[in-house]
Amino acid sequence: MVETRPAPAQPDSFAVTAARLKARRNHRRRLTDLLAYAVLIAVALIMLYPFYWTLITSFEPTGNIYEAKILPKAVGLRNYSEMWKGTTVPFWRLILNSLIICTLGVTLTVTLATLAAYPLAKMRFPGRDLIFYAILALMVLPNESGLIVNYITTIKLGLLQQTNPVIDAIRQYMAVVLPGLASIVGLFLLRQAYLGIPLELIEAARIDGASELTIWRRIMLPLATPTIAAFAILEFVAYWNSFLWARIMLPDKNLLPLSAGLLELNGTFSTNSRAVMAGAVITIIPILIVFAFGQKYFMKGLEGAVKG
Repeated sequence: MVETRPAPAQPDSFAVTAARLKARRNHRRRLTDLLAYAVLIAVALIMLYPFYWTLITSFEPTGNIYEAKILPKAVGLRNYSEMWKGTTVPFWRLILNSLIICTLGVTLTVTLATLAAYPLAKMRFPGRDLIFYAILALMVLPNESGLIVNYITTIKLGLLQQTNPVIDAIRQYMAVVLPGLASIVGLFLLRQAYLGIPLELIEAARIDGASELTIWRRIMLPLATPTIAAFAILEFVAYWNSFLWARIMLPDKNLLPLSAGLLELNGTFSTNSRAVMAGAVITIIPILIVFAFGQKYFMKGLEGAVKG
């Protein structure tokens, strides 16, 4: 008997099999991407709905404020008018106070963080890493744990003394800003950004006779600009949303920032919730504008800090 062997597979059959496997793989990948996008869209809608609800409620003149809704039943600007006239402190003054506090806070905090991060990243001295990790360990403490200490320190520094209206205003602005000047997050971000700068540039500058302050100003700051911009945006948001500390510290209501001043819309026996919603919308708009114009620097800065 003559043995019959199976004919070898034709090249076309291998190509067909490979194409089928590739099609299945692409189909599975499309299903996975579709599921991922569905989850992301659902999460985005859940996160955006409170802001959308606040927005449409601020335009509704009447109705149940606690009712979940998609579209407003009516639209009007009465709530914004009441917000502008309803605070015991003029609304424009609240905005001015927030701008002053943000300018002072962001400028001083960014300056201190950029200075403090340089020796922890590029100078060598005993205990450098131990100091950095000890500072980093303080991040586990909540901000509320320092309220009493910060309050006592502010009183001891005499920042709440009443002597001269102009000097008193400057002191009270500094009382709001002072506890946030030493930012651990900023120190960490900028140190990581500095670590990504080649040491050869610094050594070359030292050989040329440049001082450490000159190296920091002429080399470190320009190369770490994206991270500095990202940190400045984070600090702007933090100071713009100042609420609890401002309400505790400021004895003069005329110096309250916007977020804390909106509480003045609440009466003793009633609450104008719709006007508060309108104020919340106005409060969010500057933050959205800052993120819109600084988004490129924000993402690039955080990416550089993480890589560093």
